[in-house]
Amino acid sequence: MTDTGEFVVAEDEGLQGSRLTARALVGALTVVVGAVVASLTIGPVDIAPLRVLAELIDRIPGVHLDSGLSTTHAAIVNEIRLPRVVLGLLVGATLSVTGAAYQGAFRNPLADPYLLGIAAGAGLGATIAITSDVGDGAGMLDPIPIVAFAGALVAVVISYAAGHLGGRTTVSLVLAGVAVASFLTAAQTYVLQSNTDVIREVYSWILGRIATSGWSEVALMLPYFVVTCVVVMLYGRALDVLAVGDEEAAALGLNPRRIRTTVVVVSSLGAAAAVAVAGLIGFVGIIVPHTVRLAFGTSHRVLLPLCILLGGAFMVLADLAARTVLEPAELPIGVVTAFLGAPFFVLVLRSSRREVW
Repeated sequence: MTDTGEFVVAEDEGLQGSRLTARALVGALTVVVGAVVASLTIGPVDIAPLRVLAELIDRIPGVHLDSGLSTTHAAIVNEIRLPRVVLGLLVGATLSVTGAAYQGAFRNPLADPYLLGIAAGAGLGATIAITSDVGDGAGMLDPIPIVAFAGALVAVVISYAAGHLGGRTTVSLVLAGVAVASFLTAAQTYVLQSNTDVIREVYSWILGRIATSGWSEVALMLPYFVVTCVVVMLYGRALDVLAVGDEEAAALGLNPRRIRTTVVVVSSLGAAAAVAVAGLIGFVGIIVPHTVRLAFGTSHRVLLPLCILLGGAFMVLADLAARTVLEPAELPIGVVTAFLGAPFFVLVLRSSRREVW
């Protein structure tokens, strides 16, 4: 028996949809392809969807298909829109799967990737980087994501340390996260009040944006996405067992505390990377997991892979709305997700009283 779920147990009684069906997988992939094609075709310069599809297929190694795009249109697709779409897929998938992992680890339907102060820590880090004028850069050389990532990790470490002082329970960890987030938000407010000339730039980052200078941001995000998704999915069955309680999980030979710590730490790492690259984009980790759970069941072996696919598609579509609703101006993507997420959160809050975790 291992903590990643290598154990024998009666076939998940009480879990709905414990197997990922081909129909669900094909449906999710279809949504992703539709979102990608829509985002690549719609913009200040409209490009025919079939030509975009041909251009994407042409990028597959060993496949040669003439899309018929002009040099200018091909450059728009490959160098401007495609990196942004891929980054949106990575960020959305990461926030979605970490939200599902947090909800499973804490057995709380209202948990999200920012529970342990990640958003506040990243916000403070970005604010310090902007106000300190640490230098300009792009992609991997941009100091703002680096400092924001460091701030998010510091917030998680402090939350864990404070939570352990309270008895190493999930309740004490959550309360520690709330306290740390409040403290770091207060610190950020103080820094902003002392540097009012950069308030506009800071809030532009805080509201979130999927903007790239090329493929460097994708390269920055990709390793965290891969590690987070692989580790969390390996723990999918263990999270299913945690859903029935720590005592039952321990009786089956699992170590609930070790599982929860591993899942939360890895998820926090992925969420911190997403926030560092794209800013504070809220509600993704609540909207997508709950929508998938309602449609396909509660088993994490189904929930997690579908969250990866549909979370990426959701982010791409939200980014499409953000850059087209007020065209030629661009709406912060955090505003779009908040418009969708706030009413959804109320529905989740109302229904959570009837859910068993």
